[in-house]
Amino acid sequence: MRINCEILDLKAFVTILDLGSFSRAAEQLNISQPALSRRMRALEASLGTPLLERTTRHVRLSTVGRTLEPFVRRMVDDFEETFAAVSEFGQQTGGVVTIACVPTAAFYFLPRVISAYNQLFPDIRFRILDLSADPALDAVARGDADFGVNFVGASHEYVTFTPLIDDPFVLACHRNHALARKRKVRWSDLEKTALVGVGRASGNRMLLDSMLGRHKIHLKWSYEVNHLSMSLGFVEAGLGASVLPRLATPQGNHPLIVTKPLTDPLVSRTIGLVERLHGRLAPPAQRFRDLLVESWQGQTGERAA
Repeated sequence: MRINCEILDLKAFVTILDLGSFSRAAEQLNISQPALSRRMRALEASLGTPLLERTTRHVRLSTVGRTLEPFVRRMVDDFEETFAAVSEFGQQTGGVVTIACVPTAAFYFLPRVISAYNQLFPDIRFRILDLSADPALDAVARGDADFGVNFVGASHEYVTFTPLIDDPFVLACHRNHALARKRKVRWSDLEKTALVGVGRASGNRMLLDSMLGRHKIHLKWSYEVNHLSMSLGFVEAGLGASVLPRLATPQGNHPLIVTKPLTDPLVSRTIGLVERLHGRLAPPAQRFRDLLVESWQGQTGERAA
C-alpha cells in the first residue's frame, strides 16, 4: 500500500496532541484552523483510519492513533534533527557529532583524529559516549549516536559492522620489569607474572578468556579493575603487568611503560565502525567518519612499516 503524506501532516498531528486543541495547534503552526483540519483529514484518509477522536472540548487519540504516535514522533524528531544538522553544516555555524565507542579503541587514537577534523571544521562539536561493548552497540541502534567504534558489532541485528583493523593484545609492563628485556613475550611466560586485568563482565576480558581457553592457557589475575586504562596506573607503580589491546597502550616513548608483542598464539580483536542498518549520516558525521577511516588506515600502514 502506498501512503501519501507530508512531514507537515505528521507535524500537525504531533502538535495537536501536545496542545490538546486544534485552535492552539493552528496558532503555533501559523496556519488557519480549517487548513489544519484539512491536513488531518488528508492524513487520516491516506492511512484509511481515524487517528483522533474529536469532541467539543477534547481531542483524544483513537486506538490506531495510540499505536502510531511514538513512531510519528520519532519520524518528526529525526527529520527536524537531520534538517537542522544539514542547515548548520551548510552555513558552517556548527553541529554535533556523537560517537559511541569502547574506551580501549579510542583512548589515545580518537583525540588525534578529532584535532585534525577541528582544523577543517572548527565549529563542529563532539559528544563521545565511552561505553562498554554492548551498551555502545545499543546506543548506535537506538540512534543516540551517529555511529560507533567497537569490536563486536557483527553480533547486533540492527547495526552494520565494517572491519577496519586487527588490534592484537600486547603486554604492558614497567621498564624495570623482568619481561621488559625480552623482544617478544610468550603467553606461557606470564604464568608466574602478577597481572592486572579487567573484570569478567568486560567484553575484552570475555574475548581474551575465550581465545586463550582454546589454547588451554590460563592466566593469574592478581588485580582486577573496571577499565583497562586504569590498569596502566598499576603498571606505572610496578604492581604488575597488564595484557591489553595495542590501541589502548601509550603511543610513542612512555617514560615508565614498555609494550611487548605476545606470541604463541597471536591473539587479537577486530576493530570496526558500527552504523545503524539502513541509516544515513548527517554531513558533519559523514565527513568525520570518512576522516576516521582514512586516519585509521594510515595508522595501520605506519605500524606495519
